[in-house]
Amino acid sequence: MTKPETQQIENFKEALSFEAAFQQLEVILERMNSSAVSLDESLKLFEDADKLIQLCQKKLGDAEAKVETLIKNRNGELALGPDKKPLVKDFGTEECPF
Repeated sequence: MTKPETQQIENFKEALSFEAAFQQLEVILERMNSSAVSLDESLKLFEDADKLIQLCQKKLGDAEAKVETLIKNRNGELALGPDKKPLVKDFGTEECPF
């Protein structure tokens, strides 16, 4: 595979949504767990899975950072706890006020 082809594949993977990347990971795991996969194919699948895992981690980290910037107090400042990390709220225990 040439370098431009490899770059196109990487750009395509970056454009995947978290859900699409996660779904591809599930497909790869199913294929790897089947007994009909050769060693070479298993290695290629493992490499693809590793890239998808990195992509998912990046997308989750980006989403977490975005949520942290949205959690602000009434003065518009990020609400920090005593450990200097953004405060979080458990959404599952209270009724929605809307």
